Amino acid sequence: MKIVIAGGSGFLGNALEKYLIEKKHQVIILSRNQTKQNQVYWDANSLGNWVSELENADVLINMTGKSVDCRYNEGNRKQILASRINSTNVLQEAIDKCKCPPKVWLNASSATIYIHAETQLMDEEKGIIGDDFSMNICKAWEAAFFKKENTNVRKVALRTSIVLGNDGGAFQKIKAISRLGLGGKQGHGEQMMSWIHIEDFCRAVEYIINDESIVGAINITAPTPVKNTDFMQQLRKLMSIPFGLSSPVFILELAAIFIGTETELLLKSRNVYPKKLLESGFSFKFPNHTSAIQNLLA
Repeated sequence: MKIVIAGGSGFLGNALEKYLIEKKHQVIILSRNQTKQNQVYWDANSLGNWVSELENADVLINMTGKSVDCRYNEGNRKQILASRINSTNVLQEAIDKCKCPPKVWLNASSATIYIHAETQLMDEEKGIIGDDFSMNICKAWEAAFFKKENTNVRKVALRTSIVLGNDGGAFQKIKAISRLGLGGKQGHGEQMMSWIHIEDFCRAVEYIINDESIVGAINITAPTPVKNTDFMQQLRKLMSIPFGLSSPVFILELAAIFIGTETELLLKSRNVYPKKLLESGFSFKFPNHTSAIQNLLA
């Protein structure tokens, strides 16, 4: 298959590209930076020569978007929203121009679309979508994606949780603070952490591409959300670190200012369940956090 990944130069895009190439697919990356032979320039805002790559492609995967690992000041808020909406809109415009558009279009979204929930599982049917900056970003993103239907293009929004991997993302940072003796609970530690191993993320994307019955929004997360305190405790155990100082909220707020991020990324309780993925028949290689951590530390 010919698979085009827009914005595929980040942690998830790199992992997905490697996985799909190993599966013998032809992968084209739409990127502002052209450092590899399979990369084609695009600015994520306007039509260009890249549009021809979508003609007769089998799959389009859009992963474009400014990282949310930043301070939510006015400038960053505008960039976070614009980078997601503009890229989605211009890809729709490009698809409309194709005589033979991609058969399936997967667009990134986020499991943070659901409300803070410590006891209630959020699945695609009963999950509660709330009203704050992060949730509204996700809602606007999906609204732009699903605004127009194309008869021969199957659309799927990937509501992805925290992805655990060794080449980027949150897991590197969590390991680093644990080695410094700061691997205790964050806040009260009761907030749920929805996560997925990077290999299962790639496997799930491939599965969705091949399963023509999957449409609409789908949760891309392991079936076993875990309390923050339990995740950190298990990580320390498997890393053979005897103790970890906990971080109260006021310390996290202060630290977030200095390192340029937001405490929401640690303190929001994401209690998300992949009902749609499981019911379709997908099987996780790493269904619990212990097996995932063991694999990543091996």
